[in-house]
Amino acid sequence: MTKSNLIKQLSVITLASGLTLVLSGCGGGAAKMAMFRADTQHSGVYQTQGVNQLKQLKWKFKTESSVNSSPVVLDGVAYVGSHDGNVYAIDTQSGQNKWKFKTESKVGASPVVVGSTVYIGSDDGNLYALNKDNGKEQWRYATEGSVYSAVAYDKGALYITSTDSHLYAINAESNIEMWRLKTGGAIYSSPAVHQGVIYFGSHDGYLYAVNAASGQALWRFKTNAAIFSSPAIKGETVYVGSEDGNLYAVNTKTGQERWKVSASAAISSSPAVTDTHVFFGSQDGRLYAVDIASRQTVWKFRTHDWVSASPAVNDGLVYFASYDKFLYVVDIETGKLQWKFRTEGRIYSSPTISDGVVYFGSFDQQLYALE
Repeated sequence: MTKSNLIKQLSVITLASGLTLVLSGCGGGAAKMAMFRADTQHSGVYQTQGVNQLKQLKWKFKTESSVNSSPVVLDGVAYVGSHDGNVYAIDTQSGQNKWKFKTESKVGASPVVVGSTVYIGSDDGNLYALNKDNGKEQWRYATEGSVYSAVAYDKGALYITSTDSHLYAINAESNIEMWRLKTGGAIYSSPAVHQGVIYFGSHDGYLYAVNAASGQALWRFKTNAAIFSSPAIKGETVYVGSEDGNLYAVNTKTGQERWKVSASAAISSSPAVTDTHVFFGSQDGRLYAVDIASRQTVWKFRTHDWVSASPAVNDGLVYFASYDKFLYVVDIETGKLQWKFRTEGRIYSSPTISDGVVYFGSFDQQLYALE
């Protein structure tokens, strides 16, 4: 993949100050949320009943093009985008479509649901805010590129990355831009948020840490190639993969490298991280498990094609997909295969686990629900 030229100077445009701390209409309480990689830190760890043994295909829902978007599930509804340009809301019991919303281009981004609103980006450059019950558009915000990755939500603010090289901060209620930060390349990485700091990678090869309130860059960490991977945070360490074939562990406070491990090819998969291990896929066709304490790879599981989708962790198992058309489920300690399921197309969509069902999309145009 072609690297973009690095831009050494960062520019921040402050357009409004302050973040909305409480969602209106929530009575001062926290709104229900469902998001990419399970939480704002992008841990990829799902605290719910999983699928220890595959019983059956619960349903599959056909769109009109590939489903690269990673679904999210809230209150009995699965939300997902498709390259046919639509955002879908699908009943998790019946697999029937509740509503769909047409954008002006492909939807590869994953949705975020907060309270009564679904936020999702499109290759048409817009971030859309949709009513989660009927799909009606509430507002849209236009960037100057494609919104390829999942938006992040934290404390009333939305953080959007775009291929126009910017990170944007938007007030979730008013749709007012608060600030933007320019990097040196297109951004495909979804931002993670932790303790008032936003972390994301750029095609310029840097991992960025940005103050969420001001939009000021706190530090940036240089890798040797583009970053498509979305970072995951655990404690005072942020983990991210690079197209240079390394998984980096970086100090969240200083931006200094703690350690790294190498795969045999590029890493576009986003890591999943627990208290003891970090898991990631590579274009060498393997899923890697790294012990955080020893900083050593403890096992690898080989598939027959790229592992670009991001792994999900639940109840002693790791769920992940490959371009070889399979969803795999392996033991977290040993990497031993527990079960696998074949689709009719490559899989880029990352699995989501909810109430005994795993959901994911495929290039075969289907969204799958397995139980």
